[in-house]
Amino acid sequence: MSYRELVFTVPAEIAEPLGDALLEVGALSVTVEDDAAGGYDENPLYGEPGLSPEVQAWDRSSVTALFNPELDDSDAVNFIPELLASLKEGGFNLPAPQEKIVEEQDWVRLTQSQFAPIQIGERIWVVPSWHEAPTDPNAICLAVDPGLAFGTGSHPTTHLCLLWLEQTTQLSNQSLLDYGCGSGILAIAAAKLGCKPVIGTDIDPQAMVAARSNAEINNATICFVLPNENSPELAAETKYDIVMANILANPLQVLAPALVNKIRPGGKIVLSGVLARQAEEVIATYSQWLTLSVWKESEGWVCLHGTLPTQGDKSSANVKNTDTLLPAQKKKS
Repeated sequence: MSYRELVFTVPAEIAEPLGDALLEVGALSVTVEDDAAGGYDENPLYGEPGLSPEVQAWDRSSVTALFNPELDDSDAVNFIPELLASLKEGGFNLPAPQEKIVEEQDWVRLTQSQFAPIQIGERIWVVPSWHEAPTDPNAICLAVDPGLAFGTGSHPTTHLCLLWLEQTTQLSNQSLLDYGCGSGILAIAAAKLGCKPVIGTDIDPQAMVAARSNAEINNATICFVLPNENSPELAAETKYDIVMANILANPLQVLAPALVNKIRPGGKIVLSGVLARQAEEVIATYSQWLTLSVWKESEGWVCLHGTLPTQGDKSSANVKNTDTLLPAQKKKS
């Protein structure tokens, strides 16, 4: 069986309604992606706990619809002109889409073939469920499948955070908050390396589902909470020995007061999702509370870390009291 794939390039404001319209006229599935993905103009979307982007699309979005000719006659010569006419009646005046034929495949096997075990540092292995775990008795295996949430260990930012955890001594009984936890991979690694308690939070309810499932598979005791649950783990007075956030540079700057407010005096913060060219700007944002520095760099991304001064530390003389700061709000785009 062959499928017909149509790709429309549209402005952000019509990407989501166009996707809905395509589903209404019979598309099997619709995906929306950044038309500049992988290029210089790539524009990541982000959300923070309690907030989300007002427009769930990119400035120029690729809306891809998949059709099944056996169900909708999408292989007919006049299918695209009739589709464009139907969409025009719904208010979408669009040029002809790009198209290609997608052959039937064993999609599960194809997807699985793209994810092999990943070794990170000397001991950490990220092992999908369909692969055998390494036989090294010192290996720390993280059973994490690609799925609903970001975090399989393959991206340099996740890789850097896992390396930081592996190479940091005395994690035993250190409390850790994984802010923007995605799949929960960092929280799971922290728990297996001795951190306790470990808390994860994310804006996306689906990420919570994936993270809780992954923690259960890994026999890791972790509390995952949504930001709107008013849980004591995220209360203003609750502090952590380590706060880790693998997000993006812009939200890390916007959320600086809230993140710093979660660190106990003398505790550590670890930030990733920052391009090397953005490091100085992020460091400057946090400088009113603590000194950040580049821990490591990988493929153009950096991991930043720092320690919140204690009250008796002379270096804390000019540091603001973060307990009085309100959580950061997302900048309007």
